[in-house]
Amino acid sequence: MAPSIPRTHAAATLRMKQIALDNQGRTIRRLRAQLATERRGLATMKKELEDTQVALEASHKVVAGLTEIGLSMSKKIERMKVKKQKVRANHVECHQKFQARIHEAEDSMQAQHLIIEALVDEKDTLLQTIQGLQEANNAPAPFDGDWEEEPEEEEIEDIPLGEGEIDDE
Repeated sequence: MAPSIPRTHAAATLRMKQIALDNQGRTIRRLRAQLATERRGLATMKKELEDTQVALEASHKVVAGLTEIGLSMSKKIERMKVKKQKVRANHVECHQKFQARIHEAEDSMQAQHLIIEALVDEKDTLLQTIQGLQEANNAPAPFDGDWEEEPEEEEIEDIPLGEGEIDDE
């Protein structure tokens, strides 16, 4: 049995090397599959990164646009505030002018009222003077306080349109 032992040992060694090679082949195939999966994952991640960069650039443009709009709106708001202040100041000025005109009109009316009162007093004084002179001269009074009423005008009957005929001949 001695000669078969080396063969068996050699066959066993060969068989073990074959198993080791098969294991290494499976390991290599498994690692290649993992590498392919990792490459696909990396390609997917690369595509996602590119998409993210595109989205980020787009969002930066949107933010820049919104910032520009915000600045524009701020300027408009400031202009509107200035305009509102001018309108308010103009309103106050107009109100003051109208108040001044009202006071002038009131003063003028008061002055006219005083003049009218003075004229009425003067009229009464003149009438008393006239009456005193007439009594002193025994003259008849020119004014006894009774007014003659003017005769009323006759009312003209309204003729409705279309009832009367006009003959042009």
